[in-house]
Formats: sequence, structure tokens, C-alpha cells
Amino acid sequence: MDSQRQDTQNEKIVENKELNIWEAMIPVFALVGMLFFNVFFAFGDNALNGSNQFILLLGAAVAAIVGYFNKVSYKTMIEEVSQNLKSTTGAILILLMVGALAGTWLISGIIPTMIYYGLQILNPTIFLASCVVICAIISIATGSSWTTSATVGIALIGIAEALGISLGMTAGAVLSGAYFGDKLSPMSDTTNLAPAMAGTDLFTHIKYMTLTTVPTIIITLIVFIIIGFTLEPVGTADTASILASIDKSFNISPWLFLVPIIVIILIVKKTPPLIALLLGTLLGAVAALIFQPEIVLAVSGGKTLNFINAYKGIMNAITVDTAVATDAESLNDLFSAGGMYGMLKTIWLIICAMVFGGVMDAIGALARISKFMLSLFESTFGLFASTVITCLGLNATASDQYLAIVVPGKMYSKAFKDKGLAPENLSRTLEDSGTVTSVLIPYNTCGAYQSGVLGVSVADYAIFAVFNWLSPFMTLLFAAFNIKIRQLKDAGKEA
Repeated sequence: MDSQRQDTQNEKIVENKELNIWEAMIPVFALVGMLFFNVFFAFGDNALNGSNQFILLLGAAVAAIVGYFNKVSYKTMIEEVSQNLKSTTGAILILLMVGALAGTWLISGIIPTMIYYGLQILNPTIFLASCVVICAIISIATGSSWTTSATVGIALIGIAEALGISLGMTAGAVLSGAYFGDKLSPMSDTTNLAPAMAGTDLFTHIKYMTLTTVPTIIITLIVFIIIGFTLEPVGTADTASILASIDKSFNISPWLFLVPIIVIILIVKKTPPLIALLLGTLLGAVAALIFQPEIVLAVSGGKTLNFINAYKGIMNAITVDTAVATDAESLNDLFSAGGMYGMLKTIWLIICAMVFGGVMDAIGALARISKFMLSLFESTFGLFASTVITCLGLNATASDQYLAIVVPGKMYSKAFKDKGLAPENLSRTLEDSGTVTSVLIPYNTCGAYQSGVLGVSVADYAIFAVFNWLSPFMTLLFAAFNIKIRQLKDAGKEA
């Protein structure tokens, strides 16, 4: 994702003096209206199978018409769309590699092994809170919410399904922990991007951000602890039979933990995520041949395990739908993976979202909406509120986490200085409202990625992603009561 961050950071924000605020909002209103009808009246949960993707293209068409009447050329719009699509190259390749990794980690027994031992350690009462803590630790270590959800997140979803715990709750807990770590890790791209846009340094930003982030994660943990005490452990009674079924279907071994540990170490050592995931996929393939040769043969469709059938089995796991049958019906859906093919729907969604965001940027709508928001407020609290609303709006309209940081960062940096506010106020607000809320928008690159990887729709996990939706409220609370709002004259002092 680093290349995407760099491309976005260097982008020039397009302004169009011909465009007024009402014209800028026409595509937004059109998109929201069409998506509402498509989801609530037409396709429901199946909207992401393709119809929402086309709605995004229709929204882009509406934006293009508005741009045409405001003297924006077709060539300009296509060039901006091209830049947007280029910025998602890393994300798309990572998605494909996550699909490949999930396939080899399934047939190698890595994911089943994680679930096997996890079922014995994590009981329903502490499970959700444990998900938050585990994912927070991994995300801080790796600097990536995406890597966290693609590794331990998938395993935790599997454990939840075996225990009979809501997958929406589990995904919310996973993402709460993953984005807490993503926000605070010095290796995270957004943690580096936000201070760069606001004009402060990385460690000042991280230290100042803990003032809102730590209370938010504490509240999140309390919520999940309370939920844990109310859960009906419907899966506990069947744990013994589930463990027996897993043990019968796979060769379970603690040695299989070496593969995810190596991947996490690679990320911690600043290996590019794409390379780390590729190596994780290949190591998973080797582990499959060593620990699960019978499963590799079954996936290949052959009768004897020779080089060709081994090759076919591994390639099938990497590229297409794969399933490992067990004698426990509840595990059959769990032990299936879509491979790279399974990620194409999510990639399709990201591409269409980037087309909409690219046209909106090309016609100057994003800049016009940001300026309008800035003009609405004169108080210090109003400035914070304007920044939060703009970040949320850009996550919904530009469909990209990075633009939700870059555009407000560039637009509001002078306004914060004019108010005598230190730049870390802006960088913290960008993270509290831009970074973490991206996962709450189904067609945002982050929302599409996380729902695709975890196999849980945004609608199912959004309310349980407590950390993510609570963070902007926390930053507004601090602003409203003037809590730790650092002035420029105090910028060199301790908060």
C-alpha cells in the first residue's frame, strides 16, 4: 500500500471555479439515492454481486455530465480516473495475493490448526475482547490492518463460526483491534501520511493521537467484555466433536504456526506486504505438500500423488474455489476458500469506486465540497467538525482512505494555523475520522477489502466496529470541551 500512499500524497487537488456547491453535490445525491434503491428495494444483500458496481459507474456518469456543463473535458476526467486506478494497483495485487494465501493456508492446515488450538484457548465469554487485543498487537507489530485481517482475522472468524458467535460481532472486534494498531504503528502508511499532510512529525503525531485513541479502545474493550457476558455459548457443547472432526480431516501440528509467524516477522522487518503475502502463499504450498498430501491430491482431482497432481492441487487452491469436506456439517462452509478468483468481485467494486472518485476529483467537486465545509464554521470546534465531516464525506464519495486524509489535510492546514492550532490537532483528526471510518463504507477500498477478506458484509459488522465509529465522536468530544487542544505556541511542549 506504500506506493498508493505516495501517489496520492503527490496528487494535486483539482479546483474548478465554474462549479458551485449545489452542482458538486448532484453526483453525491444521485449516488446515494441510487444505492439506497438498489440495496433496500431491489437486491438487498446481493447488491455487491454486481449491481452496486454498476451504480457507482452511473454515479460517475452523472458527475461527468456535471463536469461537461462546467467546462471540464472528457480527456481530463479520463486522465484523473486513470491516476485513481493506478493508485489502487497495490491494493488489487494484495487482494489477489490474500485470496491465494487463504487457499494454500486452508489446504496446508494452517487455518484449521489456528482454529483447532483457538477453540481450546478462547471461550465465548472472553472471545470478542481477545479478538480486539490480539489484532491490536499484530497490527501494531505489522503496521497493517489489511495484513492483520488476512492472517489472524480469518482464523478468528473461523473460531467464531465454530463457537456459534456472531460473525458480525467478531469482524467488528477484529477490525476495532486492527485499526487501533494501524493508527498507532510507526510502520503504518496512514500514520506517516497524516502528519506529512498536516505539517508535523511522526512521533509527535503518534503521542498526541494516543490522547483520543486510548480512551476509545478502552471503551471498545468494555463494550465487547459486556457483550461477552451476554453471549449464549451455543458452540461450546459441540467443541469436542468439532475438534475431533478437524483432527480427523487435517494433520494438525504446532509446526504449522511457523508460516504465519514468518509472514508477521517479514512485515515487522518492513518487507513490502505484497512480497510477504507471496512468500506466505508459497510457504503454505510447501506446508500443504508436507503435512496434507491427501488433501492436495483430493483438490487436484487425481488418483495418485505425483508431480503433476501436486502442482494441480496447489494451483487450484491458489486460483479457484477450494473446499475440504469434514464429517461435521458446520465446518464445511468454514473450510472453503475462493482463491484469487474469489477476490474478483471485490476488485471489481474497487475499480468502479475509483472511477466515481476520479471523475468527482477531475470536475473539482471534492475541492468544492471541502471549501464549502470550511466556510460553514468559524469556531475552533466548528473547524474540527468540518474536518471530521469532510473526511467522512470523502470516504463515501472518493471511496478511498488516502484521499480522505490527503484532501482535508491540504485544505485545512492553513485554517488550523490561522486559528493558532498546532498541526498535530489536524493530523490526529485526520486519523480519527479518515483512517478508521473507511472500513464502514461498503464500496470504499477498505470496506470492500475487509468484507471480502473476512467474508462478512459491512452491514453486518459496522455497528460492532465500535472503535471505528466511536473515534470521530471522541475527537469531537475533545474539541467541544477543549481537552488537550494544543496551541501553536505550545507545540514544543508536552501535551
